[in-house]
Amino acid sequence: MAKELVSLHFLPPQFHIPRLPLRPKPPQNPIFPRRRNRTSSNDDGVPSNEVKTIAKFKSRHNYIRVIEVSRRSDHPLAGSRLLLLDTPGNIHSISFLLKTLTDSYFDVFATLPPIIPPGSIGVLGFGAGSTARLILELYPPEYTIHGWEIDPSVIDVGREFFSLSKLERDHKDRIFINIGDALDASVRTGFSGILVDLFSEGSVIKELQDPNVWRGLKSRLRKRGRIMVNVGGRCVEAEDSERDGDLVMVETLKAMSQVFGDKLFVLTLGSGDDSSVALTGDLPDLDAWKKSLPVRELRSFVDMWKPFTEFTLS
Repeated sequence: MAKELVSLHFLPPQFHIPRLPLRPKPPQNPIFPRRRNRTSSNDDGVPSNEVKTIAKFKSRHNYIRVIEVSRRSDHPLAGSRLLLLDTPGNIHSISFLLKTLTDSYFDVFATLPPIIPPGSIGVLGFGAGSTARLILELYPPEYTIHGWEIDPSVIDVGREFFSLSKLERDHKDRIFINIGDALDASVRTGFSGILVDLFSEGSVIKELQDPNVWRGLKSRLRKRGRIMVNVGGRCVEAEDSERDGDLVMVETLKAMSQVFGDKLFVLTLGSGDDSSVALTGDLPDLDAWKKSLPVRELRSFVDMWKPFTEFTLS
């Protein structure tokens, strides 16, 4: 894989990083991801001298870039390393050198274990391992990770640049990575939980707008198992301009609602400009959920869930 890496010789004066669903911020200082039609000088561009490109190459499935944002940057991503995929450069993994949490929707994923039975958690769309790292580092050995990623080059990048190899060594009996179609994912005992983060060409994959796909995933859950899904939103930049982020999100949620009925809830980060996350199953006892979370920073997400029947685009 190393032979495929290409240095980036030129960056524009402002290096923009799309698809950045951040955790809620105080209303007086909101942070929003940049979209293509945003031209204000107050957008979330990062000066090029504060961004370092570590890897840039094309694989069979993706246009892959790995970048670092300087710790000196005055930006929410300061000190982070990012995996960007697809031509628009949507973020598919994020890690910080000095902290575990990511200040993104990956942290929402990390709230799932306390509300599912101990056992296997499927991560469909593994990326470089951001979700796996959070769960393995925050929760006890009763939870194991079974990841699926269609692009072996993405796993190579995770091992080389995102400490995935170390994660595998440190948790060798708890993490299992599979190369292949994530929609074929299964384990013999059934999944306690499934985390879905499947994008292609900058958009939530088309299969997730098909209720039959959700029926198939539901059938692979254990009793009391749940599915949590990054359903995207308007901050997602697709290569196909007709794949509008909001519309794709709504169609995905509608397909899920045909399978899960009123047992479908939605959490939207930011003020509507960021991604939304969906959760299946009965809404848990919120106080008990908060108390069971391993770090207090995750508790802010618990009160943000709304029934899909009350979900509206802002």
